[in-house]
Amino acid sequence: MRSLNGRELAEYIQERQAKQVRSLRQSDKVVPKLAIVVASNNPVIDVYMRLKQRYGQEILVDVDVHRINQAEVPTLVKKLNADDTIHGIIIQLPLEDPTQTDELTALVAPGKDVDGLGSDANFDPATPLAVMWLLAGYNIELRDKTVLLVGLGKLVGRPLQKLMVASGITPQVSTIETADLQELCPLADVIVSATGVPGIITPAMLKQKAVVVDAGVASEGGKTVGDLAPEVYDRDDLTLTPTRGGVGPLTVCALFDNVIIAARRVADA
Repeated sequence: MRSLNGRELAEYIQERQAKQVRSLRQSDKVVPKLAIVVASNNPVIDVYMRLKQRYGQEILVDVDVHRINQAEVPTLVKKLNADDTIHGIIIQLPLEDPTQTDELTALVAPGKDVDGLGSDANFDPATPLAVMWLLAGYNIELRDKTVLLVGLGKLVGRPLQKLMVASGITPQVSTIETADLQELCPLADVIVSATGVPGIITPAMLKQKAVVVDAGVASEGGKTVGDLAPEVYDRDDLTLTPTRGGVGPLTVCALFDNVIIAARRVADA
């Protein structure tokens, strides 16, 4: 099995970002700052929150976490939008009431929407960008290949489809609601799965020498798990993201890349 190790790629990106932040702080007197709005209780969220806080500390980007009730989000976001010392704002998903997701994420100013979730955001979403970085970093060619996206969610599938189409790649799409997953998977050369359904992708569904990126996140038995069934890793012909350290580390990198870009725009204004 060939491993798509995002953690190795992230080390190089992190080194570059640390240098950029030092330059912003020392030469431009700009301190990059990310504000994270948390309005739900979710163990998966807590895991990723700690990762973001630790990463920010390592590259000297300030990270402020605001834990509030969902009803307070509009007022807080308005305040953060007006704060010139804050360069990036994310509303951590999922929300307690997910029906308000589009409404609340649209409140973030486009120039600070480093999650890229608003329709007018100035940035690409972090996880889809991380998937593209991961595939490019390991020289996975997508042109002239059958590419399948499993899941069309707001965070990953939908924006990743847009990124691929913008790059000249037209992926096939399947969701957990459609009946064609069992038919499409065995035909795909490259699969990116982001459903959040544990073990939805099984070994029998994958063709020989397929490339599979697991971008799904769920909580099962108190543990964070992905879309790939554990048995998938028993096949030695596949190219796979590892159970830990695949897309996740690069997602954090991509998010902070957007924060640094936002801070650089302020410094150059």
